Amino acid sequence: MKRRSLPVAAALAASAALLLTACGGGDDKSSDNDKIAGADQGSKTPEQSTEPSGAPAADKPDGVDLSLPKDMNLVFDWDEPNDKNEAAAMDDAANFFRAIYRGVDKRTSEDAAVAAYSTEGGLKYAQTQIKAWIDGGWTATGTLRHYDVTTRSAENGTSVEVAFCADSSKFYGKEIKTNKVLTTEPSIEDFDYYKIIMVKYPTSEALWQASKVFVETKAAKCQ
Repeated sequence: MKRRSLPVAAALAASAALLLTACGGGDDKSSDNDKIAGADQGSKTPEQSTEPSGAPAADKPDGVDLSLPKDMNLVFDWDEPNDKNEAAAMDDAANFFRAIYRGVDKRTSEDAAVAAYSTEGGLKYAQTQIKAWIDGGWTATGTLRHYDVTTRSAENGTSVEVAFCADSSKFYGKEIKTNKVLTTEPSIEDFDYYKIIMVKYPTSEALWQASKVFVETKAAKCQ
């Protein structure tokens, strides 16, 4: 399925891009009521880039593998912010998504990358999404693009909101047993708007983890 609960027959005919429901992270009503006190907010126009799906981060924890298969391409068209903490949080928000799709590929929600880049509600979200792909008998294929990123920091410097759009119009589910790609017609359902609350790992100056996930589905502002 793609962005809503569907009858089984319909679900099997649709893409499995399931990253859409805020499990353990709140609800979609997060635009004004969840502002971080003292944080600056501003849009950054992304330059076109095609960072490889499994691109290693300079501060990636030792022994954590973020590599993905060649046909599962996560693109982050993001400009790096000037603030050091916001830049690190943004990089690890991307790693959070890489970790989820690595779990989808490896058919486990217990992958080391998931544990490294998520905590609390973010961890529950990741595990729930991975399990849905596994239970459906799907993996993913194609290109999932993330763009129009903004970042803003809490006053205490230990929390950063990373918000961005995602376009899954070229990203599909693929049946494990048959290798059949479950293509869909382009529509508003291909666009989602995410807000990820990243928190600094207590014993590391480099590692940030996703602690909450908010998603606005059918996001017209991302078209």
